[in-house]
This record gives sequence, C-alpha cells and structure tokens, in this order.
Amino acid sequence: MTYTPEQIDLWRTAPSENQNLEFKEAKNQFDNRKLYKYCVALANEGGGHLLMGIADKPPRPVVGTAAFNNPTEMAAKLFTAIGFRVDIHEVTHPDGRVLVFDIPSRPKGTAYHFDGAYLMRSGEELLPMSEDQLRRIFAEGQPDWLEEIALKDVAAAEVVQLLDTQAFFDLLNLPYPTEQRSVIERLVNERLVEKSSDAFSILNMGAVLLAKDLKRFPGIGRKAARVIVYEGESKMTTRSDITNEKGYAVGFAELVAYVMGQLPQNEVIEQAIRKDIKLVSEVVVRELVANALIHQDLTMTGACPTVEIYNNRLEISNPGIPIVPVERFIDGYQSRNERLADLMRRLGICEEKSSGIDRVIETAEFLQLPAPEFLVAHQRTIVVVHGPRSFKDMDGSDRVRACYQHCVLQWVMRKQMTNQSLRNRFGLSAGSSNAVSQIIASAKEKKMIKGDPNAPDSTRYARYIPAWA
Repeated sequence: MTYTPEQIDLWRTAPSENQNLEFKEAKNQFDNRKLYKYCVALANEGGGHLLMGIADKPPRPVVGTAAFNNPTEMAAKLFTAIGFRVDIHEVTHPDGRVLVFDIPSRPKGTAYHFDGAYLMRSGEELLPMSEDQLRRIFAEGQPDWLEEIALKDVAAAEVVQLLDTQAFFDLLNLPYPTEQRSVIERLVNERLVEKSSDAFSILNMGAVLLAKDLKRFPGIGRKAARVIVYEGESKMTTRSDITNEKGYAVGFAELVAYVMGQLPQNEVIEQAIRKDIKLVSEVVVRELVANALIHQDLTMTGACPTVEIYNNRLEISNPGIPIVPVERFIDGYQSRNERLADLMRRLGICEEKSSGIDRVIETAEFLQLPAPEFLVAHQRTIVVVHGPRSFKDMDGSDRVRACYQHCVLQWVMRKQMTNQSLRNRFGLSAGSSNAVSQIIASAKEKKMIKGDPNAPDSTRYARYIPAWA
C-alpha cells in the first residue's frame, strides 16, 4: 500500500494516540530494540501504524526523520527479531521525511512477545500484559463459557421448574405465554436453552441469569453473589454472611434490597429536621453490584462477586482483572461478557453505555463524599465506596483522587476542571482557593492531570484536563 502526504496529515488530526496509532519524533535515530517492542505491543493491541518524523504532541508538526535510511534492510531485521512481517513505507511530506510502519494484528488466540515479554502500551510506557489479559487472548476461539451447557437432557417441564421464567418475562415487560411451548421457544431464541435430541440443555447463560437456585447447577453454584457484613471497620468480627442463590437477573432486586437493609445509617440534620440516611445511596449500590456481576471473569473457579459491608465503607469486588485500566473506568467502556451485558441491559438491570461509573462519581460529588477507590488485587477488581467524611478529615490521597475523578467527569461532560469547580466539588468557599491549588498541583505532579493547552495563559483562568486527554 502507498501512503500519501494527505494520509499523513489526516493521521495527525487524530485527537490522541490510540490503540492503532503511535507517533514518534525520531529526528535523527531510533533505538532498534525499542522499535521491536513497539511493533509487538501494537500487534498485540490489534495492529496499526507507527509514524516516525512527527512530534507526538498536538498539533503534531512533521519534523522529518533520518532514522532507518534503508527501510528494506530494517524490515528484514524486524522480521528476524520479532517473527512477523512489518512493512515500512517512506513518505515524502512537504515538511520532511516520514516513515510509516504498517503493523499487522496478532493472530486470534495468539499473543506476540519480545525476549519473553508479552507487551502492551500504557500511556507512554510499554508494559507486560497481565496474566488475566493473556488468559483472555489464549482463550479466543474456544467455546464461550456462557454458551457451555450447565445441565443437559432436561425435560421442558423441568426447565420451567429450574428457571424463573415468570420473572424473566416480567423483566422483559412481556405477557407470560399461556403455553409452555412458547416459554421454551423464547428461551431457545434468547440462547439460554438449546434443543438436544428429545430434551433440552440449559446453558450457563440461562442458569446464571434465571436460576431459581444456583446450587441445582453443578459448577454454577459458586458464581452466586455473596454479602458479608462485619462489625466495625475490619474483618475481625463477622455479623452475617449470606449467599444469594438466585440467578443474577431474577435475584438482582432482592440482592440490592438486602444490601441496602444491611448498610449502616447516619443521622444528619437538614433544615432543622433530623434524618437517617444510608451509608451509601441505592443508585450507587445498584450500579456497582450490576458492574461486578457483568464484568467478572466467569472462567475463574472458586471465586464469586462479593459485597462486604463495614461501618464506614462498602467494598464490592468481582473475580478477574479489569480489561479497562482502572483510571479509565469513568470515560471508558468494554464489556468482558458482551452477551450477558446485552441481556442485562434489556432486562433493565444495566445500561451498557459507560454511564454506571459516571453516576457513582456524580453521586459522590453531589453528596461531597470521599472519592470512590477502584483497585486491582490478586485476580480481583475492587471498588471501595466510603461513607461521609468532611474535607478536613480527608487525607492527601483522598483529595488527589477526588481531583482526578472530577477532572475526568468534567472531560466526559465536555467541560474542563477549574479551581472553582473543584472547590464546588468539595463544598469549599473561595477562601480555600490556595488549598485547592495545592491539590491540583499534586495531581499534576503525579501526572494524573495537566493544564488545558487551549486555556488562557493565566493562573487565575487555568483549566485542567486528564493527563491522557
């Protein structure tokens, strides 16, 4: 393929480097090993283009490159080093020589490595892929866990006994059929049940969503959501430990209601009236529980979605490392289990449009609570929602985390964070401007946010955007 200066200029207008595009200035030279690593990382992310001779910061002027004067020889070296072909194209742009490295995608079910490291990009860095990401890649092409059989050779009448079909039709806002045959047809059409000879097989998807009792399905019972309530702020004393044995869809409302019933209450005074409010609002519980159910790694055994309730916080976790980096939970969305997410959306349990975490952050800001924490532990993803805490009782990490989340939320809403907007988020007066400036400075120092390059060159009117924007 031949690339033109016009194509180069089109690439330069991209809002940012992305999964399929990488810019390198490389005015004079570029390290061979670094090039090998970038080619491997881009191939692992689906393939794309690496452009040399272009500044990697907007407006990305063409600066020209003197690197790799013999592209044919370099292409041969690349093939020897990384084991797959990368085509190199020279483009004579009016502003200088540009090299385009045309990098193919890795084959399905395969990940490339260099010197034993399966690489991916993270911002400006090249990092090894996690065990969870590699497992997901190597599983490509294998049967989807949701499509596997949970229980086979089941009669139609037994299907209706095992699955809460009445609740299923209610959630779809459909009248319940008068004939059993029509009920089964709907389940088959939704790929929750499949016909097998003279009987039926209930698929994992059907069992995990609609089971009246998950324990009736071998291998599925451990997927049931667990709720643990502790005395105090540690795990030392357990007050209760229950498992919701119903399928995720038919038992969701009951699960959320139980969690809300176990949450501590705080007494507040509004307009001289005493009120008891829950530690965490129902909308937050609903969104985070739905996320934990939908985004878990269903192939993991011996682990389940878990809700842990303490006196001062709520922790919701699910098996598996997230496929979206935790710092991009607010603006990014990629479902680990697309079919599950789609049906849960149609059943009114989630929205599948990346608004759930936004709503959690918005609620924390509206109530001026500490910012939620999104954590990755060993083979688990954890969200920690803290109870009320005044600004003076928040530590430095609480404040910087809130600053970053506020900045991303503003960005999602096509706005920019300012000193004033962050003061409003914390419920502070104009007299706290210096304290908020220190929080912003800390977030910038940690490379979480940066100044908006399009803002006026004035500290007073400074605006901020996420560092990756």
